[in-house]
Amino acid sequence: MDIHTKQFSGLWAIILGGSSGFGFAAVEKLAKHGMNIAVIYRDLAATEKPLKERLFAIADETGVTIAPFNLNALDTEGRRSFIQQFAALTGKKNCVRLLLHSIARGNLKPLISDDNALSIDDIQGTTYAMSTSLLDWTRDLLTAQFFYKDARVIGLTSEGSNRYIDNYAAVSIAKASLQSLVTYMAVELSPHGLRTNLIQAGVTETPSLKRIPGSEQLIEFSKQRNPMGRITQPEDVANAIYLLCTDESGWINGSLIHVDGGEHCR
Repeated sequence: MDIHTKQFSGLWAIILGGSSGFGFAAVEKLAKHGMNIAVIYRDLAATEKPLKERLFAIADETGVTIAPFNLNALDTEGRRSFIQQFAALTGKKNCVRLLLHSIARGNLKPLISDDNALSIDDIQGTTYAMSTSLLDWTRDLLTAQFFYKDARVIGLTSEGSNRYIDNYAAVSIAKASLQSLVTYMAVELSPHGLRTNLIQAGVTETPSLKRIPGSEQLIEFSKQRNPMGRITQPEDVANAIYLLCTDESGWINGSLIHVDGGEHCR
């Protein structure tokens, strides 16, 4: 057995948006190192059953507890319900090592259109889903005294936060907002033992990316552009999330970390 396998024994991760992509890859990675995981997602019954089967298979393989929560992470009542259920499940305070924000829910529309233009409500909804909901979750978990004395809060962004991609305006605005939010959280929440960082992943073939018009061309362009000769994989990002959870990463706070094989350099 790898000496690091149980390094997070007794600790928990809470993953917002853990049913696929980066969130699910983080579940697989962290479970292998002994971290219990609360996976929050919003799925229909037809898709939830196979997801639960996969999660429970990982739990059986690794010996950790994986608790699925099918609820609306963007709703106040959803958060309150989770906190009550999580408290009953764990039976203890100060056990959460990681809060990972991996919610990918936004509007993909142009700014100007005869019949489908991006509205202010679209922008506000996308910004809350992909940015400022992180603050609500962090504050509520702090109030409930769930965070471990040395905990991590991690958000996910993309290069689209500062460059043009067709129909990506609402998400770009949200991700730019998230970058500012992480800066302020890193400063103001550090007295509570939280290290807050942001990972900027390279272009990755996830369900979220496939919803973007022209995603296939974006993938091909990124393969040519990336100095490593391939696009980013969810496992690459999960590895970085794991590293940020280790004791050795404790002095990393308020950072924007590129996990893209050097893609952003070109």
